[in-house]
Amino acid sequence: MTENLSLSEVHSSVAIPETRGFLRRLFAFAGPAYLVSVGYMDPGNWATDIAAGSRYGYALIWVLLMSNLMAVLLQSLSARLGLVSGRDLAQACRDRYPQGVNAVLWVLCEVAIGACDLAEVLGSAIGLQLLFGLPLMYGVLVTALDTFLILFLHQAGIRKMEAFILVMVATIGGCFLLEILLSRPDMPQLARGFLPTLPDRDALYYAIGILGATVMPHNLYLHSSLVQSRKVIKTARGIHQSLKYNVIDSVVALNMAFFINAAILVMSAAVFFRSGHTEIASIQDAHRLLAPLVGSTAAPVLFAVALICAGQSSTITGTLAGQIVMEGFVNIRLRPWLRRLVTRVLAIIPAVITIAVSGEGATGDLLVFSQVLLSMQLSFAVIPLIHMVSDRKRMGAFAIRPGIKSLAWVCAAIIASLNVKLVIDEIGGWIGAGGAAGAAARYIAVPIAVAIGVLLLYVLGEPYFFAGRRKAPRDVHKPEVEEVEPSRPFRKIAAALDFGEADADILSLAAGIASANRCPLLLIHCVESAGATALGGEIKDTESEKDLKRLQRYTIVLGKHDIPVETELGFGRPVRAIPEIIQRHGVELLVVGAHGHKGFSDWLYGSTIDELRHRLNISVLVAGRPGEPSAPPAT
Repeated sequence: MTENLSLSEVHSSVAIPETRGFLRRLFAFAGPAYLVSVGYMDPGNWATDIAAGSRYGYALIWVLLMSNLMAVLLQSLSARLGLVSGRDLAQACRDRYPQGVNAVLWVLCEVAIGACDLAEVLGSAIGLQLLFGLPLMYGVLVTALDTFLILFLHQAGIRKMEAFILVMVATIGGCFLLEILLSRPDMPQLARGFLPTLPDRDALYYAIGILGATVMPHNLYLHSSLVQSRKVIKTARGIHQSLKYNVIDSVVALNMAFFINAAILVMSAAVFFRSGHTEIASIQDAHRLLAPLVGSTAAPVLFAVALICAGQSSTITGTLAGQIVMEGFVNIRLRPWLRRLVTRVLAIIPAVITIAVSGEGATGDLLVFSQVLLSMQLSFAVIPLIHMVSDRKRMGAFAIRPGIKSLAWVCAAIIASLNVKLVIDEIGGWIGAGGAAGAAARYIAVPIAVAIGVLLLYVLGEPYFFAGRRKAPRDVHKPEVEEVEPSRPFRKIAAALDFGEADADILSLAAGIASANRCPLLLIHCVESAGATALGGEIKDTESEKDLKRLQRYTIVLGKHDIPVETELGFGRPVRAIPEIIQRHGVELLVVGAHGHKGFSDWLYGSTIDELRHRLNISVLVAGRPGEPSAPPAT
């Protein structure tokens, strides 16, 4: 059943060549880590890197390096979980934890995705403002239109989506390579920046912001799903090879992301910190000062182009991650464009409020805060991931070894301890301030922090104290079929016609099956006019009469082949009318035509086949033209 598969529309859609050529197989596996890597260079990263570089120079570049090493390790573990278990991280949590815990984990993850999307909204809007002078408020509203970009790429397939992302990453990297050459960094000072230091107390806030912007929680869910788009042979050798190639993919892609993040921080340090502009907290200020400080008009243009590319590429992965966590944790399926629109609207609201209340200058602080919020949620993805890939019952011989497990727990401990310290410091500061802030801290922030802390302790101790209450893990690999019983003939089949080019194929296939099974054939057509939707069968308009007569003419044609034929008109949307007719007539097989829509038309007319499959509990057979792929029967 496709609902058990992560990102079912692209699951196992990329074939792995049988040849033993290293480069060909590496190319086939390459892609998922590049989709993940764009989350490590989104506009939120820009804000934290610019703020850290302008205030502390090169001093915090070691945080970037440490975060990148953590990211490589954790993303590799995420890929391992998906490849070996056949479940993404959200599905694995749903299999393991009680329903209430999964609901809270889902909400926390949605908050993180919303924070990430907020950064993408602001980043894209700022990029449009910098290039075209569009007011920031209008730019924020325009970003809702990138829902259509998601739609087109989603319909194009996973490989074309990966190619688009790779072009975006290459564009960002090229822009910042030129920025580095123009800014002429101090190389000895840059080298000293790799020694771990925190110049002052506030540096911890920026360090955690960098950590949250680099090791993103939703990317762990995303990577465990994307690797399943490869059609891996589930043998020990096949899984070993896939793990090897995915580690290479992760190392290359995430080090490209590290280069871009480091380039942003280095540029900020070389241009702003060196010139005494230590309070650059907004992307707009950085853009405005680039030309006079660097001495080149190309620098701000490259900066804005890279910013727009970062916002648009990371918005794609945010949408996929949102789909994965919603389906994985709570098994709710939404169309990608609808999921994208909901997430984008939730991100636009705080951006609009902030701009309206505090002005455009507050967007820099909001971007940094969004990355700190991401870091706060990170432990709730990292700790379950480590538990999952350490579990021999789930992973078998592919459970991680003690050395890797120790490194993973060190990463988790660093992330959790930094976040706990930040929460204590921030709440302590609010309480010390007194007044409304102190009251809010005592009666709102403290209870929430305690509740989240209890959840964190539960997730941490679950394997040791609550394993006996754990739900039985779902085995996605069904037992092998030992005996096959031929199915009985269908007692009644139906053909759904839209009076288009596919009708001949549908009728031919349906008639052949009906003749072979010696069963009646029901012809269905849905009238979708506004009147038919409102009045249903009571409408007696010209269109309905013409459609009924056309069905009756088809009965005469099929009657020549001694096939008993019935007809019925449905009224309104086919995905609602057809299942009701199917159930009433006791139909056991439905034949439909491939709608043939692509891109915007697919969104406009709807993916009727997919919706029907989820509403029906009978087999659905898609009739395609000769030479075109057609779907097998789906139940």
